[in-house]
Amino acid sequence: MAFSEAQLQLWVTSFIWPLVRISALIASAPILSARQTPVNYRLSLVLVLTWLVMPLLPAPTPVDVFSSTAFLMLLQQIVIGVAMGFILQMVFGALIFGGQVIAYSMGLGFASMMDPQNGVQVPVVSQFYLILTTLLFLVLDVHLTLIELLVESFFVFPVAVDGLTRNNLHEIVSWGSRIFSGGLLMALPVMASLLLVNLGMGIVGRSAPQLNIFAIGFPISMLLGCVLIWITLPNVMENFQELLVEGLALIRNILLIPL
Repeated sequence: MAFSEAQLQLWVTSFIWPLVRISALIASAPILSARQTPVNYRLSLVLVLTWLVMPLLPAPTPVDVFSSTAFLMLLQQIVIGVAMGFILQMVFGALIFGGQVIAYSMGLGFASMMDPQNGVQVPVVSQFYLILTTLLFLVLDVHLTLIELLVESFFVFPVAVDGLTRNNLHEIVSWGSRIFSGGLLMALPVMASLLLVNLGMGIVGRSAPQLNIFAIGFPISMLLGCVLIWITLPNVMENFQELLVEGLALIRNILLIPL
């Protein structure tokens, strides 16, 4: 059985282009790109997804692999995959920001742990939130929804030179402000409560100078902070879920995928 060069090139490109976009998503999406996940597992996931998705996709336009057009198509696949994962990374970034604000308010800013997702030091409060939201992320099947959006993106943005526009990228960057607004909304109840506690400690310190306000105020702030974290935890999870919904809606809006 003989195969022409055009047939072989079509088969190769039918596998390479989906592989690049799926690899970009896996490398940028939260949890899927965690450093604690072995590289072999991630590579296996990319290959399996590509093998399953490839028969469902429309046939790509025949292009010389070593041409400038193929290079632009490669960049578009990387940008689309990274953009989808980066939006959800910003959702987790809002959670980390909120945990940092709470930790600094209750005096736990010095207590840090290694974040397995990004490989950086984050306060223990942020790490506690990350563990719970990771479980929520998996329970809600957001990772499956993300893969579904990825498959649908091949029909909206087939493999071609055209893809995400400058307006789409500007919309993603503008949505980055949700990192701060969403994180502040999660931390605001604890911040306001601890601010009142600190004001009370200041009044006590002025009225009774002989008391060591630092020895008394620090344990009280930590204890009340832990109690407030426990009380506000349902609201934090609810706000995180709303951010996830907004992030997925933004991905659908950018990729023009109907609900």
